[in-house]
Amino acid sequence: MLEENTEIHEELNALSYKIIGLAIEVHRQLGPGLLESAYQACLYYELKNAGLRVEKEKALPITYKDIKLDHGYRIDLLVENKIVIELKTVESFTDVHFAQILTYLKLGEYSLGLLMNFDSKILKNNIKRFINNN
Repeated sequence: MLEENTEIHEELNALSYKIIGLAIEVHRQLGPGLLESAYQACLYYELKNAGLRVEKEKALPITYKDIKLDHGYRIDLLVENKIVIELKTVESFTDVHFAQILTYLKLGEYSLGLLMNFDSKILKNNIKRFINNN
């Protein structure tokens, strides 16, 4: 069991490293100041071009007891059905941004999330990693 968890952890780390590298490339090409949708489209292109399975604007319903509710939640990008990517173009992250990605991880039962703020001079300083331990 421990070896299996280690392999999963290593796989997620390698995948997140690749995603971050591609996001940095998008940011280098475009710079800050564009709309979130522009970065989303370009990162989606880069992820697909890298051979990764990626979904854009993936609907995330809420399940309450036996009722499934389409409450309008949408994951910006979901990579390999494992890593949630939430993109922002804001002055700085707030607690609301953190709560949003943690909610997506919980509702979708995903293990790892990346919150990226493209409205920054250096993107790598504005990427936060979130782990769902549930």
